Amino acid sequence: MSTIRLTKHHGLGNDFLVAFDRGAFAGSDVPELARRWCHRRRGIGADGLLLASDADGYDARMVLYNADGSRAEMSGNGIRCFAQAVAGRQAADAELVVRTDVGDRRLEITATDDPDTVDVRVEMGDIDTLPEPSGWATLGCHPDRPVAHLSVGNPHSVVGVDEVAVVDLAALGDQVPHINLEIVEPGPEPDAITMRVHERGVGITDACGTGAVASAYAARSWGLVASQHQEITVHMDGGRASVGFDVDVPTRAVLTGPATYVASIEVDLR
Repeated sequence: MSTIRLTKHHGLGNDFLVAFDRGAFAGSDVPELARRWCHRRRGIGADGLLLASDADGYDARMVLYNADGSRAEMSGNGIRCFAQAVAGRQAADAELVVRTDVGDRRLEITATDDPDTVDVRVEMGDIDTLPEPSGWATLGCHPDRPVAHLSVGNPHSVVGVDEVAVVDLAALGDQVPHINLEIVEPGPEPDAITMRVHERGVGITDACGTGAVASAYAARSWGLVASQHQEITVHMDGGRASVGFDVDVPTRAVLTGPATYVASIEVDLR
Protein backbone atom coordinates (compact mmCIF):
# COMPACT_ATOMS: atom_id res chain seq x y z
CA MET A 1 0.00 0.00 0.00
CA SER A 2 1.42 3.41 -0.95
CA THR A 3 0.94 6.70 0.85
CA ILE A 4 0.51 10.15 -0.60
CA ARG A 5 1.02 13.57 0.93
CA LEU A 6 -1.79 16.09 0.79
CA THR A 7 -1.71 19.71 1.82
CA LYS A 8 -4.85 21.49 2.96
CA HIS A 9 -5.50 25.15 2.24
CA HIS A 10 -8.44 27.50 2.29
CA GLY A 11 -9.44 30.64 0.45
CA LEU A 12 -11.81 32.59 2.73
CA GLY A 13 -13.04 29.32 4.23
CA ASN A 14 -13.51 27.58 0.86
CA ASP A 15 -11.12 24.68 1.56
CA PHE A 16 -9.21 22.31 -0.68
CA LEU A 17 -6.88 19.35 -0.54
CA VAL A 18 -3.93 19.49 -2.93
CA ALA A 19 -2.07 16.40 -4.13
CA PHE A 20 0.91 16.20 -6.47
CA ASP A 21 0.11 13.45 -8.97
CA ARG A 22 3.30 12.51 -10.82
CA GLY A 23 1.76 9.14 -11.68
CA ALA A 24 0.73 8.27 -8.13
CA PHE A 25 -2.95 8.14 -9.07
CA ALA A 26 -2.56 5.80 -12.04
CA GLY A 27 -5.31 3.20 -11.80
CA SER A 28 -7.00 4.96 -8.87
CA ASP A 29 -10.66 5.92 -8.76
CA VAL A 30 -10.00 9.63 -8.24
CA PRO A 31 -13.69 10.66 -7.93
CA GLU A 32 -14.08 8.11 -5.13
CA LEU A 33 -10.93 9.37 -3.43
CA ALA A 34 -12.30 12.92 -3.63
CA ARG A 35 -15.58 11.82 -2.04
CA ARG A 36 -13.78 9.91 0.71
CA TRP A 37 -11.11 12.48 1.54
CA CYS A 38 -13.42 15.50 1.32
CA HIS A 39 -16.16 14.03 3.53
CA ARG A 40 -16.65 16.32 6.54
CA ARG A 41 -17.24 13.58 9.11
CA ARG A 42 -15.67 10.43 7.70
CA GLY A 43 -12.72 11.95 5.88
CA ILE A 44 -10.32 14.86 6.14
CA GLY A 45 -12.94 17.37 5.07
CA ALA A 46 -12.79 19.82 2.16
CA ASP A 47 -14.87 21.41 -0.59
CA GLY A 48 -12.68 19.88 -3.28
CA LEU A 49 -9.58 17.95 -4.31
CA LEU A 50 -6.97 19.58 -6.55
CA LEU A 51 -4.49 17.42 -8.44
CA ALA A 52 -1.19 18.99 -9.51
CA SER A 53 0.85 17.50 -12.31
CA ASP A 54 3.75 18.55 -14.52
CA ALA A 55 2.96 20.24 -17.84
CA ASP A 56 5.44 21.47 -20.45
CA GLY A 57 5.60 25.25 -20.54
CA TYR A 58 3.66 25.67 -17.29
CA ASP A 59 4.47 25.69 -13.61
CA ALA A 60 1.78 23.03 -13.14
CA ARG A 61 -1.43 21.55 -14.48
CA MET A 62 -4.52 21.77 -12.21
CA VAL A 63 -7.45 19.35 -12.19
CA LEU A 64 -10.33 19.89 -9.78
CA TYR A 65 -12.80 17.41 -8.28
CA ASN A 66 -15.70 18.63 -6.15
CA ALA A 67 -16.50 17.05 -2.79
CA ASP A 68 -19.13 14.84 -4.45
CA GLY A 69 -16.53 13.47 -6.91
CA SER A 70 -17.72 15.45 -9.92
CA ARG A 71 -15.14 17.14 -12.13
CA ALA A 72 -15.23 20.95 -12.14
CA GLU A 73 -13.75 23.25 -14.75
CA MET A 74 -12.40 26.01 -12.55
CA SER A 75 -12.32 27.50 -9.05
CA GLY A 76 -11.15 30.99 -8.19
CA ASN A 77 -10.47 30.13 -4.55
CA GLY A 78 -9.14 26.72 -5.50
CA ILE A 79 -6.54 28.03 -7.91
CA ARG A 80 -5.24 30.44 -5.26
CA CYS A 81 -4.84 27.50 -2.86
CA PHE A 82 -3.26 25.50 -5.68
CA ALA A 83 -0.78 28.29 -6.37
CA GLN A 84 0.25 28.40 -2.71
CA ALA A 85 0.82 24.64 -2.72
CA VAL A 86 2.83 24.71 -5.95
CA ALA A 87 4.95 27.68 -4.88
CA GLY A 88 5.46 26.20 -1.43
CA ARG A 89 4.65 27.63 1.96
CA GLN A 90 6.90 30.59 1.37
CA ALA A 91 7.51 34.18 2.30
CA ALA A 92 8.92 35.19 -1.10
CA ASP A 93 6.73 36.58 -3.86
CA ALA A 94 6.24 34.48 -6.99
CA GLU A 95 4.58 34.41 -10.41
CA LEU A 96 3.05 31.25 -11.87
CA VAL A 97 1.33 30.13 -15.05
CA VAL A 98 -1.10 27.27 -14.43
CA ARG A 99 -2.82 25.18 -17.07
CA THR A 100 -6.51 24.49 -16.30
CA ASP A 101 -9.44 22.87 -18.07
CA VAL A 102 -10.52 26.36 -19.22
CA GLY A 103 -7.15 27.67 -20.36
CA ASP A 104 -4.04 29.31 -18.95
CA ARG A 105 -4.26 31.30 -15.74
CA ARG A 106 -1.52 33.71 -14.68
CA LEU A 107 -1.08 34.30 -10.95
CA GLU A 108 0.94 36.65 -8.80
CA ILE A 109 1.65 35.59 -5.20
CA THR A 110 2.44 38.19 -2.57
CA ALA A 111 3.60 37.46 0.98
CA THR A 112 1.65 38.75 3.99
CA ASP A 113 2.48 39.26 7.66
CA ASP A 114 1.03 35.79 8.34
CA PRO A 115 3.56 33.11 7.27
CA ASP A 116 0.69 30.72 6.47
CA THR A 117 -1.21 33.18 4.26
CA VAL A 118 -0.43 34.71 0.88
CA ASP A 119 -2.40 37.09 -1.31
CA VAL A 120 -2.91 35.81 -4.85
CA ARG A 121 -3.93 37.78 -7.92
CA VAL A 122 -5.46 35.63 -10.66
CA GLU A 123 -6.18 36.60 -14.25
CA MET A 124 -9.60 34.99 -14.59
CA GLY A 125 -10.13 35.45 -18.32
CA ASP A 126 -13.32 36.50 -20.06
CA ILE A 127 -16.87 36.42 -18.72
CA ASP A 128 -19.46 35.11 -21.18
CA THR A 129 -23.24 35.10 -21.17
CA LEU A 130 -24.97 31.70 -20.94
CA PRO A 131 -28.51 30.63 -21.85
CA GLU A 132 -30.95 30.01 -19.02
CA PRO A 133 -30.04 26.65 -17.43
CA SER A 134 -32.45 23.76 -17.41
CA GLY A 135 -34.89 23.76 -14.51
CA TRP A 136 -34.40 27.45 -13.79
CA ALA A 137 -38.15 28.14 -13.82
CA THR A 138 -38.58 25.96 -10.72
CA LEU A 139 -37.03 28.75 -8.62
CA GLY A 140 -39.98 31.03 -9.39
CA CYS A 141 -37.95 34.25 -9.55
CA HIS A 142 -40.11 37.35 -9.88
CA PRO A 143 -39.78 38.69 -13.46
CA ASP A 144 -38.64 42.08 -12.13
CA ARG A 145 -35.77 40.56 -10.16
CA PRO A 146 -32.37 40.93 -11.88
CA VAL A 147 -30.87 37.63 -13.04
CA ALA A 148 -27.71 36.87 -15.02
CA HIS A 149 -26.48 33.52 -16.33
CA LEU A 150 -22.73 33.74 -16.84
CA SER A 151 -19.64 31.65 -17.50
CA VAL A 152 -16.34 32.28 -15.74
CA GLY A 153 -15.03 29.04 -17.19
CA ASN A 154 -17.79 27.36 -15.15
CA PRO A 155 -21.54 28.17 -15.08
CA HIS A 156 -23.12 30.67 -12.69
CA SER A 157 -26.59 32.07 -12.15
CA VAL A 158 -26.62 35.33 -10.21
CA VAL A 159 -29.78 36.76 -8.64
CA GLY A 160 -30.17 40.22 -7.15
CA VAL A 161 -32.07 40.20 -3.83
CA ASP A 162 -33.03 42.74 -1.18
CA GLU A 163 -31.20 40.99 1.67
CA VAL A 164 -29.01 37.91 1.23
CA ALA A 165 -29.24 36.92 4.90
CA VAL A 166 -32.99 36.16 4.82
CA VAL A 167 -33.00 33.99 1.67
CA ASP A 168 -33.28 30.20 2.10
CA LEU A 169 -30.32 29.61 -0.20
CA ALA A 170 -30.06 25.89 0.58
CA ALA A 171 -33.62 25.29 -0.63
CA LEU A 172 -33.05 27.31 -3.80
CA GLY A 173 -29.72 25.66 -4.55
CA ASP A 174 -31.18 22.20 -4.12
CA GLN A 175 -33.63 22.98 -6.94
CA VAL A 176 -30.80 23.73 -9.40
CA PRO A 177 -27.89 21.59 -8.12
CA HIS A 178 -26.25 21.51 -11.57
CA ILE A 179 -25.27 25.20 -11.46
CA ASN A 180 -23.45 27.57 -9.13
CA LEU A 181 -26.08 29.88 -7.64
CA GLU A 182 -25.22 33.29 -6.18
CA ILE A 183 -27.49 35.82 -4.50
CA VAL A 184 -26.26 39.41 -4.16
CA GLU A 185 -27.23 42.70 -2.58
CA PRO A 186 -25.51 46.08 -2.94
CA GLY A 187 -23.04 47.46 -0.40
CA PRO A 188 -22.28 48.04 2.33
CA GLU A 189 -19.74 50.32 0.60
CA PRO A 190 -20.50 52.15 -2.67
CA ASP A 191 -17.95 49.99 -4.52
CA ALA A 192 -19.01 46.68 -2.93
CA ILE A 193 -21.59 43.92 -2.97
CA THR A 194 -22.51 41.20 -0.49
CA MET A 195 -22.86 37.67 -1.86
CA ARG A 196 -23.83 34.18 -0.70
CA VAL A 197 -23.30 31.06 -2.79
CA HIS A 198 -24.58 27.52 -3.27
CA GLU A 199 -21.93 25.68 -5.26
CA ARG A 200 -22.51 22.85 -7.70
CA GLY A 201 -21.23 19.57 -6.28
CA VAL A 202 -20.68 20.99 -2.79
CA GLY A 203 -23.61 23.05 -1.44
CA ILE A 204 -23.36 26.29 0.52
CA THR A 205 -19.75 27.39 0.94
CA ASP A 206 -18.13 30.30 2.77
CA ALA A 207 -16.85 31.81 -0.46
CA CYS A 208 -16.57 31.25 -4.21
CA GLY A 209 -13.96 32.96 -6.36
CA THR A 210 -15.55 32.45 -9.75
CA GLY A 211 -18.90 33.32 -8.15
CA ALA A 212 -17.43 36.56 -6.85
CA VAL A 213 -16.32 37.45 -10.38
CA ALA A 214 -19.72 36.59 -11.89
CA SER A 215 -21.56 38.47 -9.15
CA ALA A 216 -19.39 41.59 -9.44
CA TYR A 217 -19.88 41.63 -13.22
CA ALA A 218 -23.65 41.18 -12.89
CA ALA A 219 -23.97 43.81 -10.16
CA ARG A 220 -22.03 46.31 -12.25
CA SER A 221 -24.20 45.64 -15.30
CA TRP A 222 -27.38 46.10 -13.21
CA GLY A 223 -26.16 49.36 -11.70
CA LEU A 224 -25.89 48.01 -8.14
CA VAL A 225 -22.31 49.30 -8.32
CA ALA A 226 -21.56 52.37 -10.42
CA SER A 227 -19.75 51.62 -13.67
CA GLN A 228 -16.87 53.97 -12.84
CA HIS A 229 -15.69 51.51 -10.18
CA GLN A 230 -13.14 49.32 -11.95
CA GLU A 231 -12.54 47.32 -8.77
CA ILE A 232 -15.35 45.84 -6.69
CA THR A 233 -15.14 44.38 -3.20
CA VAL A 234 -17.18 41.20 -2.78
CA HIS A 235 -18.18 40.41 0.81
CA MET A 236 -18.86 36.71 1.43
CA ASP A 237 -19.52 34.63 4.53
CA GLY A 238 -15.82 33.73 4.75
CA GLY A 239 -14.42 37.21 4.08
CA ARG A 240 -13.86 39.54 1.17
CA ALA A 241 -12.15 39.38 -2.19
CA SER A 242 -11.52 42.00 -4.86
CA VAL A 243 -12.62 41.78 -8.50
CA GLY A 244 -11.03 44.15 -11.00
CA PHE A 245 -12.20 44.77 -14.56
CA ASP A 246 -10.13 45.66 -17.61
CA VAL A 247 -10.77 49.25 -18.73
CA ASP A 248 -10.61 48.34 -22.42
CA VAL A 249 -12.21 44.87 -22.19
CA PRO A 250 -14.88 45.08 -19.44
CA THR A 251 -15.69 41.36 -19.73
CA ARG A 252 -12.16 40.48 -18.58
CA ALA A 253 -11.60 40.17 -14.83
CA VAL A 254 -8.89 39.76 -12.22
CA LEU A 255 -9.57 38.18 -8.82
CA THR A 256 -7.45 38.97 -5.75
CA GLY A 257 -7.78 37.26 -2.39
CA PRO A 258 -5.94 35.22 0.23
CA ALA A 259 -4.89 31.59 0.36
CA THR A 260 -4.03 30.06 3.72
CA TYR A 261 -2.05 26.89 4.42
CA VAL A 262 -3.73 24.67 7.03
CA ALA A 263 -1.85 21.37 7.30
CA SER A 264 0.03 18.54 5.62
CA ILE A 265 -1.45 15.05 5.79
CA GLU A 266 -0.25 11.62 4.68
CA VAL A 267 -2.98 9.23 3.59
CA ASP A 268 -3.09 5.68 2.27
CA LEU A 269 -3.73 5.45 -1.45
CA ARG A 270 -5.92 2.44 -1.97
